[in-house]
Amino acid sequence: MLAAAGRGERLGLERPKAFAPLRGRPLLAESLERLEASAWVEGMVVAAPPGWEEPTILLAEELGCGKVVACVRGASNRAESVRAALLEVPAEAGVVLVHDAARPLLSEDVIERVVSALGNAWDGVVPALPFPDTVKRVEDGRVTETLDRTGLVGVQTPQAFIASVLRQAFAAPPQSLVRAGDCASLVEAAGGRVGVVEGDRRLLKVTTLDDLGVVAAML
Repeated sequence: MLAAAGRGERLGLERPKAFAPLRGRPLLAESLERLEASAWVEGMVVAAPPGWEEPTILLAEELGCGKVVACVRGASNRAESVRAALLEVPAEAGVVLVHDAARPLLSEDVIERVVSALGNAWDGVVPALPFPDTVKRVEDGRVTETLDRTGLVGVQTPQAFIASVLRQAFAAPPQSLVRAGDCASLVEAAGGRVGVVEGDRRLLKVTTLDDLGVVAAML
């Protein structure tokens, strides 16, 4: 499942983030191609930016992404977009992989790590990296606390889940979905066990034009 409905307002472009230009083609193209090429992915459902469903389908066809089985209209927040896409995942699917198109430099190694780790009796698995910097809590521009980094990690996507557990987690009330930071937080709130595997420094999340430039340089 590919979450690509973000507006990308901080990019300052007259198009959604998924269609921001990256080396002469839409940002979304990288994730589509990499998921299409993955031996761990059998099918894809894309949550497209509202009003951009047709361009998303045309892009997938242009790239020869035959694994795309559905394209849904994304919502105003990520969780609702993922829920809409989840409704299109075939009932027989045992595992669901959720990835953000804003992290285009997806590697097969990370996909393999999160999916294969589900065999260790986890309900979900996320890739993560330790924080390299000192972490402080700030209120009104003033530092109020320096946090102990022990045990703290930054979580990335793709995240892998047992399909039935993820569906149950997304049955939560709408207000819970809005507050969710990621899919794993919903699974955790529903009592699921979420494991952690090593992430990838290259899985930079594109938020600003500077991020887009960094990712372009890494391709």
